[in-house]
Amino acid sequence: MKKAFLPLILFALAAVYFVKAADSTAPKPLRILLIAGGCCHEYDKQTQALKDGIEARLNAVVDVAYNPDKSTKATFEIYHSKDWAKDFDVVIHDECSADVTDPAYVGNILAAHKAGVPAVNLHCAMHSYRWGNFREAVKPGADNAGWYEMLGLQSTGHGPQEPIDITFTAPDHPITKGLENWTTIKEELYNNIQLLGGSPLASGRQIQPPKAKKGETLPPDAKPTEATAVVAWTNEYGPAKTRIFSTTIGHNTATVQDERYLKLISRALLWTTGKLADDGTPAVGYTK
Repeated sequence: MKKAFLPLILFALAAVYFVKAADSTAPKPLRILLIAGGCCHEYDKQTQALKDGIEARLNAVVDVAYNPDKSTKATFEIYHSKDWAKDFDVVIHDECSADVTDPAYVGNILAAHKAGVPAVNLHCAMHSYRWGNFREAVKPGADNAGWYEMLGLQSTGHGPQEPIDITFTAPDHPITKGLENWTTIKEELYNNIQLLGGSPLASGRQIQPPKAKKGETLPPDAKPTEATAVVAWTNEYGPAKTRIFSTTIGHNTATVQDERYLKLISRALLWTTGKLADDGTPAVGYTK
């Protein structure tokens, strides 16, 4: 009887061994740090939408650093550490901190990306960490140019909340390959002051209703105007040519929850971390 059971025991042990061996060779989940907080947005809801949406699509773990401060001066404790990004494969900047102007604080953020940590920048991250005469085109290398140089594009403001027609202008890029143009719900179209090394992926077109200047009334024949801007782009930053992706879309929570938005962000995360082939195919083991 004992001899009869021996092959079964050996088979079970072998099965356990091979399962463990398979687990040891499986790709490790991407470690993603999502930093969010500050003015003007539902960051408490949007962080959850991003975490849930990304983890449902990718082999990834999203850690969230959220500051409930709703002012334009929100800061984040993690940035005070010199090696703040060492445990992560990529960082999502989703903060809205326009009036955080300490060059040393911002410089410590940028140092991690200069050293090779990729970034995915969302919406109001484009209007953060700005000082000096930032409403004019900054000069490359200037004291107030650092954040814009990481982003790859300088933006200073936006129009009204109206739908935006998004057109992927670089349809053969790995991030956008196979993605379909779409029209958002009411969103903010951020302006473009200048490109600073960024490579456009998508443009936005918005019909903006006429608006009277302060103290004036609209003439009866006032007509809407059309505005266009780059709304998604990539950049290579610093000596390490760190991969950076940015999109100005994402003001409203319903947009952040949209399947098309989450797909774009997920593909951007794969691309910045080198997990997306030139033909747009994800690396084995990194999608669900």
